[in-house]
Amino acid sequence: MPLAALRRAAKESVSGLPREFWWLWTSTLVNRLGAFVATFMALYLTLDRGYSATYAGLVAALHGLGGVVSSLGAGVMTDRLGRRPTLLVAQVSTALSVALLGFMKDPLAIAAVAFLVGMASNASRPAVQAMMADIVRPEDRVRAFSLNYWAINLGFAVSSAGAGFIAEFSYLAGFLIEAVMTMVCAIVVFAKLPESRPVRTALEKESEPDVGLGAVLRDGRFMGVVGLSFLIALIFQQGSVGLPVAMGEAGFTPADYGMAIAVNGVLIVALQIPVTRFIEHRDPQRLLVISALLAGYGFGLTAFAGSIGVFALTVCVWTLAEIVNAPTQTGLVVRLSPTHGRGRYQGMYTLSWAVAALVAPLMSGFVIDRFGAEWLWGICAVIGTVAALGYWSLMRGLPTEEEMAGAVVIPTAPAAPDVLTAPAVLTAPATPAVLTTPVAPPVPASAESPAPADLPARP
Repeated sequence: MPLAALRRAAKESVSGLPREFWWLWTSTLVNRLGAFVATFMALYLTLDRGYSATYAGLVAALHGLGGVVSSLGAGVMTDRLGRRPTLLVAQVSTALSVALLGFMKDPLAIAAVAFLVGMASNASRPAVQAMMADIVRPEDRVRAFSLNYWAINLGFAVSSAGAGFIAEFSYLAGFLIEAVMTMVCAIVVFAKLPESRPVRTALEKESEPDVGLGAVLRDGRFMGVVGLSFLIALIFQQGSVGLPVAMGEAGFTPADYGMAIAVNGVLIVALQIPVTRFIEHRDPQRLLVISALLAGYGFGLTAFAGSIGVFALTVCVWTLAEIVNAPTQTGLVVRLSPTHGRGRYQGMYTLSWAVAALVAPLMSGFVIDRFGAEWLWGICAVIGTVAALGYWSLMRGLPTEEEMAGAVVIPTAPAAPDVLTAPAVLTAPATPAVLTTPVAPPVPASAESPAPADLPARP
């Protein structure tokens, strides 16, 4: 591809997104660049502290359990307190708990603080996703979620490489560096990101009941997506829990596994943005069905792998599924979430991944020990097929973003803005709307909020 075409493609990939999105994106990248502890935690406990592998597994499970516990609570906080306060509490708590973990000596204290770290670090996810949905126009959300996912993987790739060098120098330094970088993220949020939670009018509060967790659980279509998300996450988790065990039993070394799994990070960094350009405005139902099949059968092909090259080829298949699934599924969650309940819906969605992170190691260990690794990969293919059928069934008849926007008729007052606006500022929708009550003149934006000229246009 000519250099000019590459520049044009790169410009189109990042253009049109609001300034607030890029500050949130920067915070995500910095956070992942400093994610050292998760990478070397097992080595720290077994090699530096001399604990058993069983104890290291217990600490990892408690860390994951903390994420499960905080998912729903953080979702409620995101809706009640706001996106910005929840992010600040989560990131400051993460920084403090990670630093504290580095100084813990007693095994009970290490386990307890690891649980707190899991709670704090996972609490920011519903707020980040809800804020991103608030500040980005519906037609740009898949691209925005893809760019955010790209930042996560780029940061993780760099931090994983750096974790080994830092661990050779000092494990404590790794804890403290992660704490400092997480605190930098909190400073970015505090200084650059205004609250994005849409303000509801009195009429809207009367006509639209509050969204509680019970309402989320009664939303059949959304809970179906949460269940399918759990199945997909269960498959993808095998890349870090089932694959290394299976390769080890087949006689491959940890270095061999490292070479194979490195393909995953390299492909995501290289292909996430161009693939998203290709899929951005395509049918999400078809994309999710295809990605589920690629994930299931990508891992299924591992049963036939006998060399590092073939293992790497299977990683290529399911990595493509991951690239397609991540932004598309996140966009679907936003479409199914009411504006004033995004935090709770995102919390429930986050819960599906947290639970999968707990179940996947138990599943892979049991199946490999009892039946062999080939059965595990066969089960992954079956789960992928079930998920594909589920996406096909659940998304039949679901209107597109354009259809939903075109069908909006407002009988009393304009709905709460779908993008970041200053308090009490109402923007006229681009699509025709029927108004039966006059709209008050706009109130000037506060000093903390962005100027109206900086706001993204309504879809």
